[in-house]
Amino acid sequence: MAVIEVQGLLKRYGRHTAVDGIALAIAPGEVFGLLGPNGAGKTTTVEILEGYRRRDGGDVRVLGEDPDSAGRRWRSRLGIVPQGAQDGAELTVREMVRHVASFYPAPRDPEEVIARCGLEEKAGARLRTLSGGQRRRVDVACGIVGGPELLFLDEPTTGFDPEARRAFWALIRDLAEDGTTIVLTSHYLDEVEALATRLAVLSGGRIVAEGTPGTIGGRTAESIISWHDGNGAQRVVTDEPLPLLAALTGRATPVTDLRVQPRSLEDVYLELIGEAK
Repeated sequence: MAVIEVQGLLKRYGRHTAVDGIALAIAPGEVFGLLGPNGAGKTTTVEILEGYRRRDGGDVRVLGEDPDSAGRRWRSRLGIVPQGAQDGAELTVREMVRHVASFYPAPRDPEEVIARCGLEEKAGARLRTLSGGQRRRVDVACGIVGGPELLFLDEPTTGFDPEARRAFWALIRDLAEDGTTIVLTSHYLDEVEALATRLAVLSGGRIVAEGTPGTIGGRTAESIISWHDGNGAQRVVTDEPLPLLAALTGRATPVTDLRVQPRSLEDVYLELIGEAK
């Protein structure tokens, strides 16, 4: 059974259609990336899946239940890391994580979670004294302390330094290996590429592409060839690089700074949302 099943999801705000008939199926243990520019419908879609916003049409099943009518037991199976959380400023890190753990029937050990999120040295510090990146780690700790079957992560590493991001990536991989299904929204495309087993790109409330990070938008079939010649910088995207390379290297006029590289996820993403406008 899919952890998330969506068919024909529709959400309108007045005359504006924020989510326009999308379909999704996310399997147990997947890390599923949801990409799109601001206003694409990502947040609305995720809030519907979390049960915080009612839909106007379509069928949605999350962990086998309709989020519109699911109860507290269903909610206890979810973990949510919203884009920003600023509550509990006077609590210590340990108090906050323990407090959130008390809401769940079978939480993880708060001390273990604090350690896995790199907060051991700050366990006794009040939240208001933390840096932005440290506060974000507390948000992540609160999201996973309940031992969720399904975890929603909305821009989870905002404010993290490179070392903290890598540690967070390792944590997410461990959670996925333990069977947690994860829905990740992020503007860091390298993060999505490093973590997601599959992803979807939204634009204008519709899914414009879906697949693995390595194949979405025909990515594996194409290369970017760039060089400099008498006319300046040149760039060609092609799925048959060898004939062009042979022509370039056989030229009488010099060609410099010749490079061949696969299209990045960022290249594909920008093309997809550009074509959808």
